[in-house]
Amino acid sequence: MQDQILSVLVPVFVDQTYSYRLPADLAGESGLAPGSLVKVPLGPRSVIGVVWDNDAEFKDAARLKNIEHVYEGCRIGEDLRRFVDWVASYTLAQRGMVLRMVLRGEEALLPEKPRRAIRLIGEPPSRLTEARSRVLDCLQDGLAAPKAEIAERAEVSTAVIDGLIKAGTLGWTEIVPASPWVKPVPDFAPPVLSDSQADAAGQIREAFLEGGFVGILLDGVTGSGKTEVYFEALAEAIRRGRQVVIMVPEIALTNAFLDRFEKRFGARPAEWHSDLSPRQKDKVWRGVACNDIQVVVGARSALMLPYHALGLIVVDEEHDGAFKQEDRVIYNARDMAVVRGHLSGFPVILASATPSVETRNNANIGRYRHIKLTSRYGGHAMPDIGLIDMRNDSPPKDRWLSPVLVDAVNETLEAGEQSLLFLNRRGYAPLTLCRKCGHRFQCPSCSTWLVEHRYRKQMMCHQCGYTAPVPPSCPSCGTQDSLVACGPGVERVAEEAASLWPGRTIVILSSDHIHGVQQLRAELDSIASGKADIVIGTQLVAKGHNFPAMTLVGVVDADLGLAHGDLRAGEKVFQMLAQVTGRAGRMTGKGRGLLQTYASEHPVIQCLSKADWEGFYRYELEQRERAKMPPFGRLAALIVSGEDRGAALSYGRDMLGSIPSMSGINVLGPAEAPLAVLRGRYRFRLLVIADRSVSVSSFLRRWLQACSKPTGSVRVQVDVDPVSFV
Repeated sequence: MQDQILSVLVPVFVDQTYSYRLPADLAGESGLAPGSLVKVPLGPRSVIGVVWDNDAEFKDAARLKNIEHVYEGCRIGEDLRRFVDWVASYTLAQRGMVLRMVLRGEEALLPEKPRRAIRLIGEPPSRLTEARSRVLDCLQDGLAAPKAEIAERAEVSTAVIDGLIKAGTLGWTEIVPASPWVKPVPDFAPPVLSDSQADAAGQIREAFLEGGFVGILLDGVTGSGKTEVYFEALAEAIRRGRQVVIMVPEIALTNAFLDRFEKRFGARPAEWHSDLSPRQKDKVWRGVACNDIQVVVGARSALMLPYHALGLIVVDEEHDGAFKQEDRVIYNARDMAVVRGHLSGFPVILASATPSVETRNNANIGRYRHIKLTSRYGGHAMPDIGLIDMRNDSPPKDRWLSPVLVDAVNETLEAGEQSLLFLNRRGYAPLTLCRKCGHRFQCPSCSTWLVEHRYRKQMMCHQCGYTAPVPPSCPSCGTQDSLVACGPGVERVAEEAASLWPGRTIVILSSDHIHGVQQLRAELDSIASGKADIVIGTQLVAKGHNFPAMTLVGVVDADLGLAHGDLRAGEKVFQMLAQVTGRAGRMTGKGRGLLQTYASEHPVIQCLSKADWEGFYRYELEQRERAKMPPFGRLAALIVSGEDRGAALSYGRDMLGSIPSMSGINVLGPAEAPLAVLRGRYRFRLLVIADRSVSVSSFLRRWLQACSKPTGSVRVQVDVDPVSFV
């Protein structure tokens, strides 16, 4: 058989495939099919790659390097290969970098090695102690087990087991570890659905019966039971033998969700997130590729796993900005989930109480099916939202909680219920300055002020992570005790709360106060069980938690974010405040939210106070359509950065001379980015505004090909469909 020439895509910063020769001894009888995983030489090292298409053509085959190894048992399916190509083409990323998000190291590709274990092989010894008897009782079933496991079950030391081995009663063997994955049972514990939930679940089942791709917006108010509804979709997919991925914005917050899943389906799903160890990730990756795992709950990267038979994607809290990846391959996992479902022909469910404006518009025009849940499960009322106009009810000097909000917390505490004080600002104060000379503490590598974290006694940059101790005097003028904290963060609100309500249990939920997933889950469980009187938190508390005793949510600064020069500023504020006030009264139906504001007349604040969801989307869509902004137009951002400000700005200006002629395109900039310096790099933005009918990716590709290559430290980053404008 003649050596086969194959195209292989490798997970490095390249867009092309490379040709390799497959030696006859690795080819088998029929050669190697596309999607096979192989080890190939690349420069001085070997890497794992994927056979990408049919036999390659190469005139001088003798110059080709050989494929070194073929991995059996795992393949990258055609649908995933097409998806990698699509993502790379749309985002202008290198195909190899997209593939890098799919693959793992060699440990994930190889079957798990047999483990040494102990089993019963001979007669009991003449001297049979009570400890030895317990060991033998554990092994009477004839099955082998690891030494440590036997010692734990029998409650003995390993020395007892060693003695039985020496006596010839026990012996060593090897066992293949059993799969840790338990298949979920679709009808393990069917829930009792309300009429509206049952109707919504029926509509989703109809989509499965029709077959093929359908996008579904599951639009339900907080506490309406969206999870139970899409669980019915999961059950249908499981019955059909298909795999499911549930994408959530923050996996660390889903412990209660995992418990609910296990109660419904009799088994826990596999988790996929950054807090897993490399070994745990390898096991999940292989379990997914070999179809041993049927359901995965994970962060955005769970979308890129090599599913053997994917048949449903659920994007929970689809509006959340955490689904956008901002480095390396820049993509929105929510949008790419829809693409993957479309390419492979299966349903995709987008669930949210506050859908993104783009998703809501897709439902309005019929691109997605719109399934609504307009009331809370059990008939509980939505929280009453009240406004506290800080121009009339301002707090005392150096305080941040108005008398109205303080009285409301007092009433809640007297009733034995929980309160939440929400402020989406970490640390103690966002700015520290010297009252003598006016010196402001700024990050040496970024154009941002340092945030004081009083509990840590540090100044911190929330962009690059730079920290410095809080100095005893001003570093500019040397004056002692002249530093003033300006504005509140959650730590400052907690300090005020401690002085107002001494003896009460106050919990701060902020990423600065939580060390790891397990601690966060423990804190959430503690709050849910009623052990906290007052919770003070950032956006961590706005992500779908169920706190049964919480009846009051006070928003310390409802205007925070409205003044940003950001296309989505109003949308983000509306979503966050609607979500966080939705924590109130979920189980009792007597919740209320109070918004402290200096802009009570703002349309977003008015819609929140009136619970006018439809009014907000109508207002926001009218504003976007007037400005031809998404979803009525397309955007792309190019960020030109460099260690030298002049070189970065000069290259950005040079790019303007290479813009291809194309109708329906307008390019703004280069302008200094709002975050002008980040990690020592000066940043300038060019913004592409295009008609809805224009292929922005094609335009950008032509433009970048026409530009000269950047030199020195200058880099160009492309962000199609930007979410952030800093």
